[in-house]
Amino acid sequence: MSDTQEKLQQLRVKIDDLDARILKLLNERAQCAVDVAEVKQAEDPEQIPVYYRPEREAQVLRRITELNDGPLTTDKVSLIYRQIMSACLALEEPLKVAYLGPEGTFTQLATLKHFGHAVVGQPMVTVDDVFREVASETCHYGVVPVENSTEGVISHTLDNFLESSLKVCGEVELRVHHHLMIAPDADENAITKIYSHQQTLGQCRRWLDGHYAKIPRLTVTSNGEAARKVLQEKDAAAIAGEMAAELYGLRILARKIEDRSDNTTRFLVVGREDIGPSGRDKTSIMVSTHNQPGALYKLLEPFHRHNVSLTKIETRPSRTGKWSYVFFIDFEGHHDDDVIQTVLNEIDRDALEVKMLGSYPRALTN
Repeated sequence: MSDTQEKLQQLRVKIDDLDARILKLLNERAQCAVDVAEVKQAEDPEQIPVYYRPEREAQVLRRITELNDGPLTTDKVSLIYRQIMSACLALEEPLKVAYLGPEGTFTQLATLKHFGHAVVGQPMVTVDDVFREVASETCHYGVVPVENSTEGVISHTLDNFLESSLKVCGEVELRVHHHLMIAPDADENAITKIYSHQQTLGQCRRWLDGHYAKIPRLTVTSNGEAARKVLQEKDAAAIAGEMAAELYGLRILARKIEDRSDNTTRFLVVGREDIGPSGRDKTSIMVSTHNQPGALYKLLEPFHRHNVSLTKIETRPSRTGKWSYVFFIDFEGHHDDDVIQTVLNEIDRDALEVKMLGSYPRALTN
């Protein structure tokens, strides 16, 4: 045996030993998850315990990534631990999560990124359906898109909060790449129409103008639906993600056709309970104000005075009257923080209504 072969053999033996130790530790961690479930159940046998704690998961992921010193990258470590926690949680109680479907959408990908692959995903036709499934307790949580870095806010998602009692329990940021695809047996020179979601068509506008300027662009409810349609229509193309191409067996003609390379979509996780502080949180509120001069200034001034950073503000028509509006505001901090309590109390004195949509861990940046 040569020196190279001997060194390789020694390394392989070491890897086998490490794998055995990792497997033992993984099962020890899984047993701890089972023990946690038993403790929670014993505390109040009449009450269904809450197994999933978003703030605790966020703390674990942050701690693990801060401890990481390579050679694995932080995003790879985060991905691995997300799957470990997902598998362990499934031993306590498999989570059912509704998402904007069908299968193959970026919302499904965001669901898997946030909850891991052990989750039981339930694809829904519309955002309204996602909210309804969670509100009726058919699903534990829902995942819906809320804004894109290129095309802006998805207003229909915000409008659902006007009458819903659901809370924002988390957020997911997903780097989005769009691909042009057709059925495997279709002729790429015979494309007469292109299907995709309205937001996606906007995100790829310049590329489409340069390559398919004269081809009609037809909007559908989701990119997954666009991918599914081109299987039956051989003269059509779809713009969707790689997950959709793999799921439906489509042929990709052009990759990464989005106009901006940093194209990112933000998704909200909606649920029924309040989330405790994780140490690095964000809060979302909905505020309706009097229609009078200086109303917006009075709303925003307390944030500036108390040094609370705003991350988003959107205006939507109110359903209570003509030319009446509500403000959706995201800002850093948790509603249990003293400074946030002070700001909210000051806003409440001048506003018609302040509705707490939820405090939740900020999205991991990987």
